[in-house]
Amino acid sequence: MTRDSAGEPGADDGDSVVYDLASDCTADDVEQDTSYLAEINGIVDYGVFVDLSDSVSGLVHESVLEGTYAVGDELVVELESIRDNGDMAFQPVDIDDYTIEEVGHDYSLTGTDRLEGNIGEQIHVEGTVTQVKQTGGPTIFHVSDEYGVVPCAAFEEAGVRAYPTIEVGDVVRVTGTPEHREGSVQIEVDGLSKLEGEDAEEARQRLEEALDERAEPHDVEPLIDWPAFEKLRPNLEEVARLLRRTVLEGRPIRVRHHADGDGMCAAVPVQIALQRFIADVHEDEEAPRHLIKRLPAKAPFYEMEDATRDLNFALEDREKHGQQLPLLLMLDNGSTAEDVPAYETLAHYDIPIAVVDHHHPDPDAVEDLLDAHVNPYLHDEDYRITTGMLCVELARMIYPELGDELRHIPAVAGLSDRSKADAMDDYLALAAEEGYDEDRVQDVSEALDYAAFWLRYNSGDQLIQDLLQVDSDDEQRHRDLVSFFADRGREEVDEQLEDAMPHLEHETLENGAHLYRIDVENHAHRFTYPAPGKTTGEIHDRKIEETGDPVITVGYGPDFAVLRSDGVRLDIPNMVTELEAEIAGGGVSGGGHLVVGSIKFVSGKREEVIDALVEKMAEADIDEALSSAAPIDD
Repeated sequence: MTRDSAGEPGADDGDSVVYDLASDCTADDVEQDTSYLAEINGIVDYGVFVDLSDSVSGLVHESVLEGTYAVGDELVVELESIRDNGDMAFQPVDIDDYTIEEVGHDYSLTGTDRLEGNIGEQIHVEGTVTQVKQTGGPTIFHVSDEYGVVPCAAFEEAGVRAYPTIEVGDVVRVTGTPEHREGSVQIEVDGLSKLEGEDAEEARQRLEEALDERAEPHDVEPLIDWPAFEKLRPNLEEVARLLRRTVLEGRPIRVRHHADGDGMCAAVPVQIALQRFIADVHEDEEAPRHLIKRLPAKAPFYEMEDATRDLNFALEDREKHGQQLPLLLMLDNGSTAEDVPAYETLAHYDIPIAVVDHHHPDPDAVEDLLDAHVNPYLHDEDYRITTGMLCVELARMIYPELGDELRHIPAVAGLSDRSKADAMDDYLALAAEEGYDEDRVQDVSEALDYAAFWLRYNSGDQLIQDLLQVDSDDEQRHRDLVSFFADRGREEVDEQLEDAMPHLEHETLENGAHLYRIDVENHAHRFTYPAPGKTTGEIHDRKIEETGDPVITVGYGPDFAVLRSDGVRLDIPNMVTELEAEIAGGGVSGGGHLVVGSIKFVSGKREEVIDALVEKMAEADIDEALSSAAPIDD
């Protein structure tokens, strides 16, 4: 117990001393034969109840009282006895002149890493409030200290907010008892107070330094030796640091990824790495389920529909569950000017955004709206470094113990995006060491594509994990599922192409490239697998094999076209920019890689846009070393 002199004006040095307990003092601070200032909080037939602090209270029996009292009156008392159940009894002290000295609590803080060893014992924890959730019973404060995040249950009365002045972001001191609750450790709160002034500043500095240290990404050796990847490693470490810090702060994370094989190979490892790190940090065993959501995106950019839906869910979670607004992590998507309106929507709520992508970026458009951005084009590399390859390393930086489960994933990502990177041979060899020969890797890729189509906007967490054999312990089910999905997908592709190929239009361009065109709106089955993008890609692959020459394939509908090229340097992002400027009222937009992409336009301008597009294709340089590197966007 620490005592600070706070004598009242006019008190003589010879006056008696009465001690005023600070609000966070506990029963341990109360001594026998010592006078304390108390406040009456209740009156009953057999006496009055008094409070000495937030967690110290007891009864003054009517047999030792004289006169009448009202709730709120002050009374000088001393400890009479403590019963076996901890209840305290006080008796009044007859004293007229006294000096008040404030009593602060001597704290021996217990970190959240030592809760198990203190079950049933009163402890003190200092930390930052990361969530305040009102239940039908207690109020649950999630408090983050140097070691983790613990739920603290404070009860006022059923459904009534306890400590209503405490908000998310406050630095607080919690006095309470750790107990097991439904498989988790929870602190039953005896007292909770907001730190102010120097105490708050010192605590914040201590917590910041500790969180900065814990947020540091793990220094892991890449799965293969690849100089091109090394250029991007510092940016990936920045994202890993941001994500780990977000987990330590108790902030939710929302992952948006392109709904294709590479997108899932990027998102699933990061999702699982974050879930495992969340489980290590949070005492609440439900935290991994509540704090990270993975959602696929069909469009090759962050659509306003998705952004407004994400924002609405985040605001509802803040209102209903007291959560902070989330961090948005965009994977295999999010680097272009088309993403800007959605990003600006989130900026109104200061939602941080990080992007890991390998599509051709527009850094001038997006950079000021992003907290972190990883893209090979920013380092003179290109789409052949797929997002899945990058995110496997990102996941290992976040949670290195996951590494052995991910060794086959970069090969799946590369084949899914048809990467011709020099590193593909090394990744395929790595996968082969894990029992995934190239045929099996290709089957997994096909199965992912088939599943993604039918899942549409659903994450399909367990199904996708079983197909990837990540965080999944049934290998036979994995093999059976992959075989079934891959075979079904190939059968349905064959059926689609059997009906579509007779309608294929062919011409030889001035540069010598073969151009194949297909109206996928009228000459392919709609609303079934494969989608227009996949249909165009499959036709393209067959024509490459058939001709052995440079090939361009265009699949078009009323207001869109999807493009693939092999052996021709199209630079599709640049072509889109030119068409947008050249065709007035065309509403041209789109993007992709140098040799794969998609274009949208208004339906009334379709013929003009397609004709202009073909002219640009005819002028493109033949580059036989350049091969398509990714499935086109649906």
